[in-house]
Amino acid sequence: MRHTPVFDLTDRAEIERLVQENPWATIVSATSTGLVASHYPVLLDDSGDELAIVSHVGRPDEQLHEWGAHEVIVVIQGPHGYISPGWYDDAPAVPTWNFISAHLYGVPEILEPAENLRVLERLVDHFEDAMPSPRRMRGTLENSAYADRISAGTVGFRLPVSRFVAKRKMSQNRPPETIERIVAELDGTGPYASAELAEEVRLANPGVFGPAGAAGAAGASGTADAASSADPARSVQP
Repeated sequence: MRHTPVFDLTDRAEIERLVQENPWATIVSATSTGLVASHYPVLLDDSGDELAIVSHVGRPDEQLHEWGAHEVIVVIQGPHGYISPGWYDDAPAVPTWNFISAHLYGVPEILEPAENLRVLERLVDHFEDAMPSPRRMRGTLENSAYADRISAGTVGFRLPVSRFVAKRKMSQNRPPETIERIVAELDGTGPYASAELAEEVRLANPGVFGPAGAAGAAGASGTADAASSADPARSVQP
């Protein structure tokens, strides 16, 4: 990723937040036969003090990636979107793309089958917790036996992050009044509206919105919802 000091993200807590909120990851390996890329959900490993993630791959991805033989990159992508120059002032300008992403580097460690099962169960619980009636991996004897059988087709891994490179490009190089207009457009109903991206712009610009940027985004979202409810013809586009 290109080094741009104003957009560099070095805070480990922000990297952890990015992983927690955007668990669908891209894994890239430079293998002896060429580049290999795969996509899997990941979780933060909370078993130690170091930054690490855990997940699994479906066989034979662990062989295709040559797991454990070399460093891999795990790409975490957060909210992103188009920023129109029409949202700036009248000066000549070109469009851009706002985004937040991180590249995590490390050598994967293959987990023992029993630990892989624990990671699989934690993955299921992580996503099922939001459901009104969660379906647990060990919810019934039948489901537990089924999970044990199909887990043989997966390989669990832990990736200690030896280093990371991250960027949060959220209009920090723009004047405050322009940043406010960008957020207003993102909170609006136009073709490039995105409440998630608006919140990230707020968080990245505390000098404009204060440290409670997330609360401001929630308030704006509520206002938009109320307006949409008042006028059924209006709908907030993703």
